[in-house]
Amino acid sequence: MKLKKYISLYIKETAAVMRNEYREIFSDGGVMLIMIFALFIYATLYGLAYGNQVLRNVPLGVIDNSKTTSSRMLIDSFNAGPNTYVAYEAADMEEAKRLFYERDIYGIVYIPEDYERKLEGGLQANVGLYCDASYFLMYRQVFQEIVGAITTKGAMVEFQRLVAKGINTYQAKNVSQPVIYQSHNMFNPYLGYGTFVMPAIIIVIIQQTLLIGIGMIGGTWREFNLYHKLTPHGQARMSTIPVVLGKALTYFSIYAVSVSYILTIHYHLYGYPMNGNPLTVIALILPYLLACIFMGIAISTLFTKRENSILWMLWSSIIILLLSGISYPKEAIPEWLFTIGKIFPSSHAVEAFIRVQDMGATIDDIMPQIAALWQQVFIYGGLALIAIHFILNQELSERIRNKVAKMAKSVPHKIVRKIKKA
Repeated sequence: MKLKKYISLYIKETAAVMRNEYREIFSDGGVMLIMIFALFIYATLYGLAYGNQVLRNVPLGVIDNSKTTSSRMLIDSFNAGPNTYVAYEAADMEEAKRLFYERDIYGIVYIPEDYERKLEGGLQANVGLYCDASYFLMYRQVFQEIVGAITTKGAMVEFQRLVAKGINTYQAKNVSQPVIYQSHNMFNPYLGYGTFVMPAIIIVIIQQTLLIGIGMIGGTWREFNLYHKLTPHGQARMSTIPVVLGKALTYFSIYAVSVSYILTIHYHLYGYPMNGNPLTVIALILPYLLACIFMGIAISTLFTKRENSILWMLWSSIIILLLSGISYPKEAIPEWLFTIGKIFPSSHAVEAFIRVQDMGATIDDIMPQIAALWQQVFIYGGLALIAIHFILNQELSERIRNKVAKMAKSVPHKIVRKIKKA
């Protein structure tokens, strides 16, 4: 009977915490912006920004000192592909430099005066290539397109030279192109930047909005001493477990809806890969959300004002994204730094989520990451219970001190009034 009574009391207290938490969220514009709308806004804006997926039509500048048929054919080959086009034909290198520094072009091709003469004479012709390496996407497109065009042109010239010498076309082709490679881009066939980066960004956004939003609510509760308002009638203070459980269930219910939309409708709208089994995705997202929520509750007890959450958590978003191993390979990050990053659930979830959605990994393939996330659920859940228990006791002690202080102030006045009456 006693256990049944405790369970009934805990259910009532948990429901009271959830009602209060929903009221706090939906009556606070700042919290609603972070916890409800931010995920949709960020996912949509990033999706629109990376909607083209592949960078096309990078402008080039060409200096053609040869001015021959061969050099003209080479220039035309730069326009043949989708990645680059010749925007300017500069008179000299000074003009090309000016266009380059004014960001009108992102690459310069220098064709020397003796280009055709060397080709026809069987000598090696040199072509100068200057690429903007300050922007790696621009650099890759310019370098790959121009080098590919020059290589193709060189093979064609060699083929024609061999045929002119009397070698049959089959042998000439094999000699001029002894190795032919076939490229197959696995998991991201169009080399789309959005397909590459968005799955990781979405996972990090989920974590950061949870941490900031929960921190704002926790700071508000501490700033205005709201915990004691949930204390049931006849009790000295609120129980710890219902507070943590009520908060966790509230946040989980909200993010379950948001994440379901992002990983289904939003993914379909923007064409992101969905190669994973839905049950595998759920098995990963469930502990990830819980780990982020309990971590947020534990951290929120450190904030005495709602603004502290934004100041402390917002600046860490870029660092967390870097340490997740998506913007820079984790193998190239110092091991001690990557180990520090594992305190955040996103470091485990990003790798597993990409493997599931992009590569079609099974639950067995990502079991180490799932196990790590469940470990964080229990660790951060325990820390949340300890931190909330400390806050509740601290608030109770403050209330008792305030009550004693009021009683101490009122006693002398009563004695004075009694003396005056006598």
